[in-house]
Amino acid sequence: MTAKRSRRLIAFEVASTEDMPLEPAPISRAWMDQSGNRFAYRCLPLVMANQAGWIIRSPVDFSVRWNGGSQFTDLKVRLPRGVQEERILSHFGEGVLTFTLPYLFQTPRGINLWVKGPANWIKDGVQPLEGIVETDWNEATFTMNWKLTRRNHTIRFEQGEPICMIVPIPRGLADSLEPIHRPLSANPKLARAYQQWSEARFAFNGGLARNDGSA
Repeated sequence: MTAKRSRRLIAFEVASTEDMPLEPAPISRAWMDQSGNRFAYRCLPLVMANQAGWIIRSPVDFSVRWNGGSQFTDLKVRLPRGVQEERILSHFGEGVLTFTLPYLFQTPRGINLWVKGPANWIKDGVQPLEGIVETDWNEATFTMNWKLTRRNHTIRFEQGEPICMIVPIPRGLADSLEPIHRPLSANPKLARAYQQWSEARFAFNGGLARNDGSA
């Protein structure tokens, strides 16, 4: 296998993907746009997480409501009049909404896919469920699932809204690392750098509290 081929994430199309494209995750989030002076975008870890993978979008506008029961019939999906959509349904019960995805993914050897909701995409009353799939050998598709958290509350999804994010991760990486506790004083250089950062951070937060324009 060539180096170029070993870096491929292959999305085999098992059904039409026209209205559920796979695309790079966008940087923007509505709540971050609405933060004062778009201040949320100054948090580099947030911005990096927003873009750390690929997304799949909802093919239609729809709403969903759960009455709190455990049966699959206790969750109702409501589509626009005249629209039929078999890829969005209550399949597992327990207030879980399921999206059937039109892809069978294949990754290089030793690379899993972390299947999750779009990073930092806040949605009231519903929580994306997360799973890790060993896509370097798996021969089946997987679904994207969201768990409703508020009974008798209507949740709306818009056409084009991200409903799934996939992020490649090396298999066994977490298991291969051993957390070790050490006093910061064990690394004098790092301790000095941290002290300088901490003092600057304290001054910055003080400036914010005083409405200092420079801060």
